[in-house]
Amino acid sequence: MRLSLRFVVPLFLALGIFAYAAVPLVDRLMLRWFSRDLDIRSNLIANTIEEPLQTLIQSGNRRRIVQFFTRLTQDERLFAVAFCPAEGGEAIATPTFPEEMNCAELDPDPTKSDLRQTSKGPVLVSVRPLVVAEQPPAGAAPSGGAALGQLVLVHDMSFIARRSRETREYLFLFFVGLGLTVALITVVIAQLSWRGWVQGMRALLRGQRVILPPGRGGSKGFPGPPPELGPLARDLRALIEDLEADHRSRDEEQIAWTPATLREILHRELRGQEVMVVSNREPYIHMKRGNDIEVWRPASGLVTALEPIMRACSGTWIAHGSGTADRETVDKHDRVSLPPPPEAPAYRLRRVWLTPEEEAGYYYGFANEGLWPLCHIAHVRPVFRTSDWEQYVSVNRKFARTIVAEAQSPDPIVLVQDYHFALLPRMIRQSLPSATIISFWHIPWPNPEAFAICPWREELLDGLLGSTILGFHTQFHVNNFVDTVDRLLEARVDREMFAVTYRGKPTAVRRYPISVEWPPAPELLAKPVEQCRTVIRQRHNLPPEQAVGVGVERMDYTKGIEERLRAVERLLELEPQWIGKFTFIQIAAPTRIHIEEYRNYEARIRDLAMRINQRFPEATQPPIILKIEHHQPDQIFEYYRGADLCMVTSLHDGMNLVAKEFVAARDDERGVLILSLFTGAARELPEALNVNPYDTDQCAASLHLALMMSGAEQRTRMRLMRGLIQDFNVFRWAGRMLMDAAAMRRRERLPDAFTTRGTERRKRAAFDTA
Repeated sequence: MRLSLRFVVPLFLALGIFAYAAVPLVDRLMLRWFSRDLDIRSNLIANTIEEPLQTLIQSGNRRRIVQFFTRLTQDERLFAVAFCPAEGGEAIATPTFPEEMNCAELDPDPTKSDLRQTSKGPVLVSVRPLVVAEQPPAGAAPSGGAALGQLVLVHDMSFIARRSRETREYLFLFFVGLGLTVALITVVIAQLSWRGWVQGMRALLRGQRVILPPGRGGSKGFPGPPPELGPLARDLRALIEDLEADHRSRDEEQIAWTPATLREILHRELRGQEVMVVSNREPYIHMKRGNDIEVWRPASGLVTALEPIMRACSGTWIAHGSGTADRETVDKHDRVSLPPPPEAPAYRLRRVWLTPEEEAGYYYGFANEGLWPLCHIAHVRPVFRTSDWEQYVSVNRKFARTIVAEAQSPDPIVLVQDYHFALLPRMIRQSLPSATIISFWHIPWPNPEAFAICPWREELLDGLLGSTILGFHTQFHVNNFVDTVDRLLEARVDREMFAVTYRGKPTAVRRYPISVEWPPAPELLAKPVEQCRTVIRQRHNLPPEQAVGVGVERMDYTKGIEERLRAVERLLELEPQWIGKFTFIQIAAPTRIHIEEYRNYEARIRDLAMRINQRFPEATQPPIILKIEHHQPDQIFEYYRGADLCMVTSLHDGMNLVAKEFVAARDDERGVLILSLFTGAARELPEALNVNPYDTDQCAASLHLALMMSGAEQRTRMRLMRGLIQDFNVFRWAGRMLMDAAAMRRRERLPDAFTTRGTERRKRAAFDTA
């Protein structure tokens, strides 16, 4: 009853306010209506009595005129009649004529009526002229007559007030009846609907009609929510998902992420599921050295991040076999177990062979002369050739065939890595429609205007949107990708959920900041920090007290090596006390030597380092030591642990794992990290000395600050950075992606009627039918 009153009371209040506002309007309408009728009646009376009245007036008998007027007022509405002579004088009027009225103040306009309030009540005064027509001579046109005076008709208006009261009473009764009728209908409908809503709400609160209960195989025996409760059911589903995500996030924060943790998650969330990784660069390269075969770990952040994951997943890694001894180390199926002895095998590598033409077009051409400079703001013009694009398509198709051949189930989880395989997700989807494809773009994603430079932009976007999940390092890159799709494709973009629906399939676009292994492998930390300091100084003939900085990169124009060396030069200009006391060791692994831009860049770096060393001949030790050669991970960590500072000055980078590796290597909690603002790592490591690599003076000042920083401040900064890397390590990066993939696989197994996607599809079908 209370709920019914909530409907009825506001309804009556609204009707009452409406009726109150309508009464004055009705009164004015009735007044105009009756006034118009009385005006018409006045004209009729004046025309009717005109001739007999003229005769009486010409006779001059006032008594007979008054008697004539009195007979006229016997009508209940005609209150009084008077005649005002034209030449003036006293009016001839009935006794009921209002005393306060006189002929002089009457308006002679016959088209106007005068509504007055008198001592005898409201009256309407109508004035009509009385004219005696003159008889024209024979053959002459008629002419106007002589004015005798004015006939004044006074109508009683009190009857209008009576009728207005009656109208208000009728209006009130009408609205009361209308309100009761509407209220009765409303209450009946509300009671009938309430029962269904209560039943539906109880079902929703019990979890029914929101998710499919265990044991139900289809949606026919378990109907979805009523249409009225559809929005509420969607909100409840979203709330459940948010709670699950929040619970999972809290679990992630509480657990220590290790290979064992990752294996446990895979066993719990993806039990029996096949995990595959696809990348251009292989985790281990076999190279010939005379009659011997050496095993190299490539200088790649991608390999650094993924190799520990594959050890935990025990899956299959598919990559291009580029080593000179790679063919000699595989079995007849082009597979090799890794890691190499003496470690126990943990996963297998399937190598894909490329012809020199394929490698030149796909890797050196389209990927690294086209996409790489396009996505990095490094002021190198991208080059796009049709022949390179054809090789890129061909190689992506070759890897897709290899994945299908290696897959041991129809629905594997495939982790596609980086810009070399933008077309691969769509190709996998076409052959393995049930696969869960996680693509990760390790380099920056440019804004829509920059990406539109690529002649095959739609094809690349179409390929990437074959993914189930598409990951980037930072939210900025996620936003850029969503903007690019919105600008260039006819796709449905959900900016709230960061999802893109294309070709009827959704792709979740997520931020997954990559990291490094924690804790680092024990063999990398086996040598104490003090021993590392001594070894690297003895190796380069530096005195024990020499301050040493280190940079570790591939020889790439996006890494800011040139800007870094200029900062060292500027430091020695501004702070000459460091001449001979500070040496910067730049380790740069040679890469992509087939590309002219890279060869020119290496030549510029060599010339710059030589020029800086020659500029300070008084230095007892060289300011710059340039090592353009490949180094193994244990050698790199030796430099990390033995240096006083590490400098990362990338001009544009997706994440840059060198910064995180340096922090992970410093278990002594000493050392200073100088980090470019244009790296993804800078958003996670604010305790580093963040610099603009294009600002040489700022970089030089940061070098001086790092060299002068106290041990206590170094320890505070390093502890904060190490704590973050410990919590957000590479196993957590992989675990988040794989758990999201597991959640999506479970959601896809729900009947279509219980998913938001199914609801949207039914709406579109109904719209199309209409």
